[in-house]
Amino acid sequence: MSYRIGVDIGGTFTDFALFDDDRRVAYTHKQLTSPSDPSQAVIEGADALVREARRSWAEIGSVIHGTTLVTNAVIERKGVPTAMLVTSGFRDTLDIGFERRYDLFDLRIIFPAPIVPRHLRFEVPERMGPDGHCVIEPDFEAVAESLRHAVEQHGIRAVAVCFLHSYANDQHERMALRWLEERFPALAASSSAEVYPFMREYERWTTAGVNACVRPVVDHYLDRIERGLAGLGFRGRFLVMSSSGGTLAPAVARRFPVRLLESGPAAGALMSAAHGRSLGLPQLLSFDMGGTTAKGCIVQDGQPLKRYTMEVARVHEYKKGSGLPIRIPVIDMIEIGAGGGSIAQIDARGTLRVGPRSAGADPGPACYGLGGQHPTLTDANLVLGYLGAESFLGGRMRLDMQAAREAIEREVARPLGVSLERAAWGIHEVINEDVSRAFRVHSSERGVDYRRCSMVAFGGSGPIHATRVARKLRIPRVVCPIGAGVMSAFGLLASPVGFELMRPVRVRLDTLTRTAFDAEFGRLRTEGARYLSDAGVLPSGNSASCRLDMRYLGQGYEVEVVLPEGDAGSSFDSLASLFHQAYRGVFGLHFEDRAVEITAWKVNVRGPLPDDGAYALQVPHDARPFVKGRRLAWVAETGVFAEFDVYDRYALVPGTQVSGPALVEERESTFVLAPGETVRVDARRNLVVEWGATT
Repeated sequence: MSYRIGVDIGGTFTDFALFDDDRRVAYTHKQLTSPSDPSQAVIEGADALVREARRSWAEIGSVIHGTTLVTNAVIERKGVPTAMLVTSGFRDTLDIGFERRYDLFDLRIIFPAPIVPRHLRFEVPERMGPDGHCVIEPDFEAVAESLRHAVEQHGIRAVAVCFLHSYANDQHERMALRWLEERFPALAASSSAEVYPFMREYERWTTAGVNACVRPVVDHYLDRIERGLAGLGFRGRFLVMSSSGGTLAPAVARRFPVRLLESGPAAGALMSAAHGRSLGLPQLLSFDMGGTTAKGCIVQDGQPLKRYTMEVARVHEYKKGSGLPIRIPVIDMIEIGAGGGSIAQIDARGTLRVGPRSAGADPGPACYGLGGQHPTLTDANLVLGYLGAESFLGGRMRLDMQAAREAIEREVARPLGVSLERAAWGIHEVINEDVSRAFRVHSSERGVDYRRCSMVAFGGSGPIHATRVARKLRIPRVVCPIGAGVMSAFGLLASPVGFELMRPVRVRLDTLTRTAFDAEFGRLRTEGARYLSDAGVLPSGNSASCRLDMRYLGQGYEVEVVLPEGDAGSSFDSLASLFHQAYRGVFGLHFEDRAVEITAWKVNVRGPLPDDGAYALQVPHDARPFVKGRRLAWVAETGVFAEFDVYDRYALVPGTQVSGPALVEERESTFVLAPGETVRVDARRNLVVEWGATT
């Protein structure tokens, strides 16, 4: 028999899903994250799920894990003390950055502190030319004493090796790694050309620095999980989700932990795309709202959009340019601090602000009864009647209504001079506006019109806010899958093993031969297959997609060209036309008389796609009515409470239609249906609301 477990750690809750591939049944579980030791919640929750499914750990074939550990470590600067070896004369590259202001008119702007402070960057006499030829041989002994002093005085535990033109020839960086292994074997070393060989040094060095500073943290964390699972009797395959949508063997994740930056959210976007393909909805907005953040991802033609640069740890009002630039393949998402745990407060202007500060899992919202004193979005949704105090998490966690009311009254209603109910609705609506505004910006940057998309809403808080956010964005259809509260965990089980590589080999298109073209992609596919073999994937089961960064000769930046799936070599004769088409799609024109060059080659090697077909969610099969009760909930349009029918999500069969006002509850989430809205249950038990593109 075949059983698989997906585990997704969030800032407030950790989500679990177990797939029984033979019976095509899915089991779910959700519990509070353990912030002091996230692995504790992973082990305890996974064991509880296996026992609930009445299985033994010896029967579990694989565990796939998504984590926010790396993101949180970078944001909170909780990586280990890290040094950096740099080319002589380039010690200040991390301080110079892009040498531009990200906002010309804001006099208050600040930049993030470099991941490695200046006093821990050491200049190595060495120089590799941009053509890959050695100019100066490296002298590592020149920095030996300084590095030894840093280890003794500053507790250095990791080092990033970042030389100027290592993207063209990484020989000197490889020599540095060997020297470090001999002279400083206790240090975790990362080389920039190995982590991601991008030609622009500031982003490459920042990426390598992040990779180095979190390596010991990730290694220790994965070790605790592997030992914990082994102690339960697990003997199967353990995999870790990457930000690009592929899963990695633990050895690869330990080597490249920077690729785990968007580990969990990527799984949710992939599952949204899978739902879209099954429903014939190729253009989607994936909307994921949990306890800490809200994420939006655009799905086009059945695939989430991808990019190769991202920012983490933005330090000034979440403005683009105020974070650390990272160069890795990543599913393209907009992420803001808006979730169930987002704290509501009155700002210096006397207006209501919700988030980005979160109550997290400890102490959590006031209504959790764990010591939280600040009002949060979850407290507001409880006061508004959208959440049931007795039915939260299927009744396993009782919410404290009085604590929620007191927190909102004390910190929001009384300072603003409004009623408790108006204050709660203000908290709810501020989040709706913040999410909608962030998604509008994201869609504008990507040139996407949401009025031609459908929304897939999930996460513990997403279904509560889905229809109002969709109406603000003029999205004509909302789909809420069954098990929406743990859908990212489902996405982990629908993700293939995969690894993406990039090589910055510059060549003019008019000098490129078919032999050289095939050889370059062949080398990348072979290297990618080695990473997959660590996860037990045989080369015969691999597939690869290829992309090129191309530009007109003399330009400073590139346009990505996606080659047709299958044999990349078959597109060799049409490379110029593919580039002109991609360039025209971005800029609206192209120049057929200009010389074209390739600057980078990319290959995504992946194993077989796991079965993401329909799994029946395993719930108690007693004879239950559709409507399990009624509850007073807030109606924004009238400004009063009204009675909402409360429906049992698991009792709704395909073909059922429900008219609002109504609340559809399942164990991990609640779908809110406003008056005048109608939801139908489709053949796969998704909740679908449609109201037309002109709403």
